[in-house]
Amino acid sequence: MVIRDYVKRSKLPQKPSRNKKKSPPKVTYSSKWAVTAVLLVSGLSYGLYHLSASVPPKKFITFTAQSTPKKPKPFQRPPSNISSAEKVQNTLPPQPKEKWTYMENLKNKEVKVEASEQIVSSHPYLIQCGAYRNTNQANERKMLIAFQGLESHIKTSQGEKGIWYRVVLGPYPLKREAERDRNMLRRAGIDPCAIWHWN
Repeated sequence: MVIRDYVKRSKLPQKPSRNKKKSPPKVTYSSKWAVTAVLLVSGLSYGLYHLSASVPPKKFITFTAQSTPKKPKPFQRPPSNISSAEKVQNTLPPQPKEKWTYMENLKNKEVKVEASEQIVSSHPYLIQCGAYRNTNQANERKMLIAFQGLESHIKTSQGEKGIWYRVVLGPYPLKREAERDRNMLRRAGIDPCAIWHWN
């Protein structure tokens, strides 16, 4: 038979129930906070009292029977017989004389420019704006040049790789004229264009 000891047997700890609400923690105010609050209030009140005591008192102006305040002078209109031109002349200082004489010198000045003589080449110039293997491409480039108001034509040339269709402008007797038209085409986006001697 098994002997059981009921005296030494301890009770199992009970688990806390989930339904019980926890009581809020008690708030305790320490004496340190109370002392700090009292010091702040007393310091603030002392500062306000000190500021109000340092304001100087208002000075009162006393008038005696002997001193009388000065009256402002009434506005006096100028006499009506003076014209506006005379008023301006009386108020403005005299006009200063100009020290510069360049205005008179420029009227009679003549500028002489010595232009260098243009060298006329024995060979006229042309502008080539593309070489194409297809006539349709050459005609498109010719049409773009025509929109700029310049006349061009297509020259065919036989090369090692076959026939080339060159779009050319000219002939130009002076290279300066060819450069002028090439710059016009460059501004219109028609580029590259090269200047060659006319063959």
